[in-house]
Amino acid sequence: MTGLTFRHAEAVRSAHPGLAAGALYGTDVDATDAGSPDVVAPRVAEYTARALARLATGPESQFSEVLAWRRAFARMGLRPTQYRCASESLLRRLRKEGALPRIHPVVDLCNAVSVAYAVPVAVLDADRITGPLLEVRPAHGDEEYTTFDGRTEHPAPGEVTYADSAGRAHARRWTNRQSGHSAVSGSTRRILVVAEAMHEGGADTVAQALNALAEELTAHGPVTPVTTLLTTAAPEFTIGLGARTP
Repeated sequence: MTGLTFRHAEAVRSAHPGLAAGALYGTDVDATDAGSPDVVAPRVAEYTARALARLATGPESQFSEVLAWRRAFARMGLRPTQYRCASESLLRRLRKEGALPRIHPVVDLCNAVSVAYAVPVAVLDADRITGPLLEVRPAHGDEEYTTFDGRTEHPAPGEVTYADSAGRAHARRWTNRQSGHSAVSGSTRRILVVAEAMHEGGADTVAQALNALAEELTAHGPVTPVTTLLTTAAPEFTIGLGARTP
């Protein structure tokens, strides 16, 4: 059995002391649900309704959770209105269109929980990550990032990304844009979910979001989730990746 350890580099934690993060590992994702997103539709509707109710009181740009990420992006030298964190982008789309795109049951749940709690929630196909380490760290500049349309990009040196042991980048600009290489698909059986927050009280928000996801994944089984909160005292989450069951 091989293992995969997820963590944030010390350089990232030092630059962003307000970071709160947690991870979830789920096995036995049922590929037969990949073409049937309606199985989670009622739950997705409930979470998006919560987000819409909050949006009715003011735009996402005023949310404390979003403002904290905008400040973090500004510290990284990025224009916050040009590069938005994933939760802000989803909330903006929800506000304008009234609904989120339907992709895959697991992705739909993660997106719905993301808007309900207003924090970025990334879900990756764990079998598409090369271990033993997946680290949120400044890029060296030679990492390979695959877009959803199959193009290859290289994050700029210093850009914060999710980088694995093979030098593959699984995100651009941290929580801005996820890679198509590790996106959940019909062949996905194991997932790694990461929730991150920057606002005051973010640790509680992350815990609530991950607990909600764990409950939903269990209810729509047979996914078996394990969750953990990541702190400066316990910054790593290690999972075992044995031979995958066909």
